[in-house]
Amino acid sequence: MADFAWHAINAAGEQVRGTFQAPNAAAVQKHLRAQKLTPVRIVDAADAAALMPASAKAAGAKPAAASAIGKAKAPKSQKGPAKAADVLAMTSELSIMLKAGLALDNALRVLIDMAFKDSMRELLTGVLEAVKGGVPLSKALMVHQELFGDFYINMVRSGEASGQMSAVLQRLVEHLERQRALKESVVSATIYPMILVAVAILSLIAMLGFVVPQFEKLFTDMGDALPTPTKIVMTMGQVFRKNGWVVLLGGAAVVYVMRSWLRSPKGRLWWQGVLLRMPILGRLALKYQLTLYSRSLGTLLGNGVPLLTALHIATDTVSNRLIQAELAKIPPIVKEGGKMVQAMNTTTVFEPLAVNLVRVGEETGRLGSMMLELSNILNREVETGIKRALTMIEPVLILVLGIMIASIIVSILMGILSVNDLAA
Repeated sequence: MADFAWHAINAAGEQVRGTFQAPNAAAVQKHLRAQKLTPVRIVDAADAAALMPASAKAAGAKPAAASAIGKAKAPKSQKGPAKAADVLAMTSELSIMLKAGLALDNALRVLIDMAFKDSMRELLTGVLEAVKGGVPLSKALMVHQELFGDFYINMVRSGEASGQMSAVLQRLVEHLERQRALKESVVSATIYPMILVAVAILSLIAMLGFVVPQFEKLFTDMGDALPTPTKIVMTMGQVFRKNGWVVLLGGAAVVYVMRSWLRSPKGRLWWQGVLLRMPILGRLALKYQLTLYSRSLGTLLGNGVPLLTALHIATDTVSNRLIQAELAKIPPIVKEGGKMVQAMNTTTVFEPLAVNLVRVGEETGRLGSMMLELSNILNREVETGIKRALTMIEPVLILVLGIMIASIIVSILMGILSVNDLAA
């Protein structure tokens, strides 16, 4: 048995906190639900200060649980910008509170009270003020579009249109968790390739900056008799040794300019086109965008949003403008009375599987569920494709690293052999 500190919402929408002894957090949750309380957070009693409201922290008060246990000091407010993990936690907690029947403004007040980051607290305060002024939640979130993204905001809009905000937020939680899992798997898979790239760069610096100069004196008197590969390596070593900082700063400047240009509308459009034309990554990027589209459309239709409205909102969730332009062909055809399958056939982004699933959905009246099934299929294909692509990158990087170092070594050996031939 262990002591747990809990934070819940009662039927009146009030925040309730306390401690309970149980074998695990699931038992605490079951106990709270039996008491007609909606659990928001359950932590080990040693971390009870985490459930303390922000106002109490500011006043320097101690939580009751902490005084009873004799541990836990109130943590300091965290600095830094709001991140995807903060959005996920906020969405999950907001969904729970709305499902419990708490009004949106009261739920936002609870979130503000629970926020650990100053940036998140300021964000939620601004959203609350906008909502109190009569602005819909989706429009209030538009101010922070870079953080939430088009998909998130449009999903919230669908919850407002259908009156199923809690269910939509729960689906958003599932989507964000899938995204996080996908991102974590990609990051884990890229650690080894990044190490290889770092080793390649360090090896190149070591060879050109320290190894190659050791042979310059040996090759100085050979002049034109020196083999061409050796001359190239010697020249590279001299340039790196004399102007290394200039080369590095120049490379950094080029990266900065390219990055700034790619963030501009023209640069972003160009890069999106290049990405789609890549042999392997292009298909993965297309499938990822279609995953967002189909999941959004399926969720909207499942919540009772009209097909035409759902098509417009789902199209806006796609970030790639070229794919978005193809998907924008669908709503006009549907508006004129055409079927969605016919509209999909006018685009160049859907595979036969997607078309057949939509055909079955239209014939059976289950288009929403078929779109969600399509999103799950595409999501699995994206995850598998990314893992395979990263698996292929590793041997390629090893091969490039080996060729690069071997070329320098062979060039030096060719120079040494030339010296021996001249001496003979």
